[in-house]
Amino acid sequence: MKAQLVRIDRLLPTQREAMYALLNTHFEGVRRDVFNHDLAQKNWVILLEESQGDSTVLKGFSTFLIYEREFAGEIVNVVYSGDTIVDPSAWSSSVLSRAWISAINQLRRQYKNGKLYWLLICSGYRTYRFLPVFCQEFFPCYDRATPPDIQKLIDYLAIDRFGSLYNQTTGIVSFPHPYKLNHDLSGIPAERLIDRHIQFFEQQNPDHVLGDNLVCLAEVVETNLTPAGRRIWRSESLLPESLTLA
Repeated sequence: MKAQLVRIDRLLPTQREAMYALLNTHFEGVRRDVFNHDLAQKNWVILLEESQGDSTVLKGFSTFLIYEREFAGEIVNVVYSGDTIVDPSAWSSSVLSRAWISAINQLRRQYKNGKLYWLLICSGYRTYRFLPVFCQEFFPCYDRATPPDIQKLIDYLAIDRFGSLYNQTTGIVSFPHPYKLNHDLSGIPAERLIDRHIQFFEQQNPDHVLGDNLVCLAEVVETNLTPAGRRIWRSESLLPESLTLA
């Protein structure tokens, strides 16, 4: 399994088609026009690929946009995670998450001024679970209240990106044409609800099966990474061997 970091404007037509097909396989409500519009709003994508004989099969991808904003008189850098999907056959692989952290470390060099924040919207518990795996502090979270200044930043970034689709009271974004996981992937297995983070996600986003997204924020800095995140962040080659730039 390998990961490839590609600028959106350099994606091949075959890669775009494979991305759309993978989304359409695991989500309901995927529309070509919405997919194309969302993709055009991003600037990078990580492709997770597997060689099968003489061909390469797309097993997952994650799109994201890195941009700057001014908040409270200071420059903040934001990495906004867009569409992310991994085929169930590749769930045991950590390549995509490792590649994401390494890629952000690499791209951070282009956005040196101000803090860097990860703006993540979660319609599934698997996505939300990435936060406690890699970040020591993130919001919202079950075991601590969101500080007022962080909540103001979350609201500012969410309104800036989603406008009236964002409910400031609930912290939820409801898209007019949401992607909903297929029945076999949607919902939360009862045994997973012993996890306090997953319990909290379900409480905060009760209509996640309908495609609602919980807006989350974490500062991307080495001191806020868990030991697992720091091991990747500190790796000698900022990109793992399996990740190539295109």
